[in-house]
Amino acid sequence: MPEPGSTQPYLIRAIYEWAVDNGLTPHLLVDAQVPGVHVPQAYVQDGRIALNIHPQAVERLELGRDAIVFAARFGGRSFEVDVPVNAVLAIYARENGHGFSFQKESERDGAASGGGDPSPPAPPGGKPSGGKGATLRRVK
Repeated sequence: MPEPGSTQPYLIRAIYEWAVDNGLTPHLLVDAQVPGVHVPQAYVQDGRIALNIHPQAVERLELGRDAIVFAARFGGRSFEVDVPVNAVLAIYARENGHGFSFQKESERDGAASGGGDPSPPAPPGGKPSGGKGATLRRVK
């Protein structure tokens, strides 16, 4: 049986829909240093960028399996944004910080081998999602 694909793009779409359905503003926290990330570098801070992906803030938003692409205005200029899904560190609602954060591949690999810090990063503003950070566990 083939290895199943990543759940990350599906979780991103779910949190996006939840935020929009509840009148909240979905934001992506992106590691701008991941190869393939195309964002306006003037807005990158500490190697990261927070992107407002609310339908009123972007055009042609595509939340794909491999990448998130859209057009947005930064400082009055239109910019085509392209973010590989593996560069997304978190998706959260700006108003309350609720959402989901993801570990980088290197952190997941380290956690699987018993090393590294398995806790995901918190969204900007110090508002962790769901208390100590979102985690998944198998329920039988």
